[in-house]
Amino acid sequence: PVFPVFAPSFPFLLLVLPDECRNFMKVLLSRQEGLFVCGTNAFNPLCANYTGDTLEMVGDTVSGMARCPYDPKHANVARFAEGNLFTATVTDFLAIDAVIYRSLGDSPALRTVKHDSKWFREPYFVSAVEWGPHIYFFFREIAMEFNYLEKVVVSRVARVCKRDQGGSQRVLEKQWTSFLKARLNCSVPGDSHFYFNLLHSTSPIIRMHGRDIILGVFSTPANSIPGSAVCAFDMEQLAAVFDGRFKEQKSPESIWTPVPDESIPKPRPGGCAVQGSRFNSSNSFPDEMLNFVKTHPLMDEAIPSLGQRPWIVRTMVRYQLNKIVVDTEAGPYRNRTVLFLGSSRGTILKFLIMPNQDNTVTNSNVFLEELEGFNPDKCEEDTPQARQLLSLTLDRASHTLLLAFPSCVVRVPVARCQLYSRCMKSCISSRDPYCGWTRGSTCSFLRPGTRLPFEQDVEQGNVAHLGDCDGMLLQESFIEEPDGLVSVNLLVVSAVSAFATGAVLSGLTVCWIMSHRHRHSRGSGASGARRKSDKEQSMLGQGRSGSVMSVTRTSGGERRRSQADNPFCNFWNSQYPRSSLDRVMMM
Repeated sequence: PVFPVFAPSFPFLLLVLPDECRNFMKVLLSRQEGLFVCGTNAFNPLCANYTGDTLEMVGDTVSGMARCPYDPKHANVARFAEGNLFTATVTDFLAIDAVIYRSLGDSPALRTVKHDSKWFREPYFVSAVEWGPHIYFFFREIAMEFNYLEKVVVSRVARVCKRDQGGSQRVLEKQWTSFLKARLNCSVPGDSHFYFNLLHSTSPIIRMHGRDIILGVFSTPANSIPGSAVCAFDMEQLAAVFDGRFKEQKSPESIWTPVPDESIPKPRPGGCAVQGSRFNSSNSFPDEMLNFVKTHPLMDEAIPSLGQRPWIVRTMVRYQLNKIVVDTEAGPYRNRTVLFLGSSRGTILKFLIMPNQDNTVTNSNVFLEELEGFNPDKCEEDTPQARQLLSLTLDRASHTLLLAFPSCVVRVPVARCQLYSRCMKSCISSRDPYCGWTRGSTCSFLRPGTRLPFEQDVEQGNVAHLGDCDGMLLQESFIEEPDGLVSVNLLVVSAVSAFATGAVLSGLTVCWIMSHRHRHSRGSGASGARRKSDKEQSMLGQGRSGSVMSVTRTSGGERRRSQADNPFCNFWNSQYPRSSLDRVMMM
């Protein structure tokens, strides 16, 4: 059954499935020792505050418009910063009006320009982070700069100033004056870059070697070679792109080009107003500058990933990576970095990351293991839909991962040291920073700060001095690959080689069969030849299929041609005698 829902903004009814009329929680944030929660509320979104201990509602509910989507299938992000709620969502049933919105604080409510494809075109919001004076929103959308092609979806990051006061009464009133966006470049370099254009998840900002870094999980579109990648972005490099050139389209038919420096007004568009300067509030920005930022929100340069390549690549697999969790304090000394990547089939891929000083991580990632996260006993059914991983969270206190599926929540330990408990060689070679060989002759989980003596070699996994595990089947515990990379060129060459090899083998088989039949027919007696000729004439007249003879029309007539006279077979027979062909086919 379906239920009609009236949409006030549109003169028609929407038909809604009964499950969609439930109240789906889409926002859950910690706020002032309590919780701020927003739900779809049967296509009438509402928000409310709750106490953190008893979960009792505090005060009245507030409208969820522009804070929470109507439809549970629509993506959204939200976070508090400096007492204000920053959200990225849609404000209508059909997800036409995408918005980045600020509300609920002392600052005035602001939003992005409405129904302007230069600002947003069917965005899918992924995450939001606070860094410096800005809030950064990560999302993917249809790229306007590639409008000469079919719909191309790219990943982007947009930013706004946390203390933006909006524009003047003439331009951008109650709208962002600092909104800018740039493309995220996650690709494999080469003569023709191989792009992972679809952003699915990001990590929080992490600190590595004195640099602020954010990691993202990307994938290829459905009509491309299936693959996923993890790319890292330096926040300093990311912010520098917003100080670069702008991109513009001078006419609807022209391509997008960089804006000349002399055409950029002053003060620079998209910047934050600074107290004590000539423009201490965005309300006082000149109209020329406000008009420019309204019509030029896109930056020309794409944001490069660290090392100009992904940290991890997985291609030609039957699942898609779509979630990421980072533990930057793994191991007994809290000095290792481990990535947990959730997949579309409910499994978790675990990687050890050992970046060098410039964080390029060349040839330094190690695949540790694949964890089964989905539990059919707890989740009731085992279907592709039930295995869709909704969220992945690291619980540091219990050293476990929390996996949310449509019908259940599963807790999985970050390590399975018991798999190597009886063999020192397999324990050390696993290179798992959570595991070590302890005095009790067992592979044990090493808690942070442990004082127990243990043996571990995360850097190399050197076990040359250790003997084999007698009487035990060793389980392969890690796979090391340069960059975790499968070359795209290698994939193409392999496919072509496989096709060519198959074609040659098929041709040899056909030639061998037909040459034997041809030789047999030539060795038959005269009476047998006459009977065969009569039979062939009869078959030719009836036109039956399945014969080894083929009919070819030439000069208005018909003649018979044996398949043994095939040009390929003739060439092969001229180069190799039948005895050689027989030996090849019998090998």
